[in-house]
Amino acid sequence: MQYMLLIYQSDAEFAKLSDAEKAAISPEYGKFARTTSQSGHLKGGNELKGPSSATTLRVRNDESVVTDGPFAETKEQLVGYFVIETKDLDEALSIAARIPSARFGAIEVRPIVPR
Repeated sequence: MQYMLLIYQSDAEFAKLSDAEKAAISPEYGKFARTTSQSGHLKGGNELKGPSSATTLRVRNDESVVTDGPFAETKEQLVGYFVIETKDLDEALSIAARIPSARFGAIEVRPIVPR
């Protein structure tokens, strides 16, 4: 089964990390991506630009309304995602726990509806 691992973190919480902790995160993500790929679980993923770069679209009464910025003000923002394939939710949760941002943010593990 495939799962989307949605990575949420707070800019304020990230700012509390020491410079050394911040510098260590990128190589940790590299290691996570490499080992998850080597194990055959990783199907894709990317870091996202910040919420200020977002554009939100709503269609109401057949009219498109475009707004700059994120959908809503939140404490945590979606900063990236991975798509993995595992045998079950327990294995997906085990992999999600290895994502560096899980230590100071949140990882939403959501099954992907098969086509």
